[in-house]
Amino acid sequence: MAAPEHLFVWEGDFGLPSVSTDCLTVLAYAQFAGAPLKVHKISNPWRSPSGSLPALKTNQNETLTRPSDIIIHLRKQKFNADYDLSAKEGADSLAFISLIEEKLLPALIYWSWVDSKNFVDVTRRWFADHMPFPLSLVLPGRMHRYQNERLRLLRGEDLLEPEENLEKELFRDAAECMNLLSQRLGQHKFFFGESPCSLDAFVFGHLAPVLKIKFPNSKLQQHLQSLENLSGFCSNILQLYFPRTEPSPRPAPSASDDGDHVPHKRRKQLLSVLVAMGAMLSYAVLTGLLSISLHQRGALEEPPDEEPEEPETHEQEHER
Repeated sequence: MAAPEHLFVWEGDFGLPSVSTDCLTVLAYAQFAGAPLKVHKISNPWRSPSGSLPALKTNQNETLTRPSDIIIHLRKQKFNADYDLSAKEGADSLAFISLIEEKLLPALIYWSWVDSKNFVDVTRRWFADHMPFPLSLVLPGRMHRYQNERLRLLRGEDLLEPEENLEKELFRDAAECMNLLSQRLGQHKFFFGESPCSLDAFVFGHLAPVLKIKFPNSKLQQHLQSLENLSGFCSNILQLYFPRTEPSPRPAPSASDDGDHVPHKRRKQLLSVLVAMGAMLSYAVLTGLLSISLHQRGALEEPPDEEPEEPETHEQEHER
């Protein structure tokens, strides 16, 4: 029996197995197809073999990052959730997936990354709180710029429209897409029969964050909640395939915690800053950004009492 392949995804929160749309899509499809993957839920994309998430490390030593490529690979490994679809159902599935990527995905990017209130209060705060230091200072801003550029390319525009006009147009397209998905689903449990397929995975991956994450600007969530069959579809998949993803409440700090652990926390923060500064200084010296001139001491000059020691750096990694 072949060893399981390794899937790296963003960790979950808000009652979701992952906070990422692409990661949710891949996780759902793997569950539907019964693929025996070894899942690594992480908050540091640099720990993945591609430096991005999701990423599938195959037994052929390949690394796949696009959800469509990962799904195609799983099908080739005989884990095919679309096996029972007819030719017409397969064509309908591809058409709806294209509709989701054209009409719904731009709105999701806008509400998570471009809308200033949603980005500052929820998206940036979540990633900054969950990433290890010092990546938490750099990566959220880099991801923000990438998603803005991604939205511009999806819309085929050199510059994005003024925010108010853009929001209205994106909401109209997203609402239209959700309405069509709701009509196609009807009263069925899944989109094609009693078993979920790739379309179910894409719909779940794109709509579950809309349903579960509480954004200040919640127009998309309100519209999804008005479509009871579609919101129930997302909740049903969470209960059936990811039953242990509800967040556990965080205990409030006690008085002894405040008195005993705050100094240790501050000390660790200070040490982290010193380690990061030492690493950056070492990098600058090694790459030639800084040069150090050494002068030979005179014969009568007394040597220093001791040599300064290089601070040891320990990369802290987090996997849940």
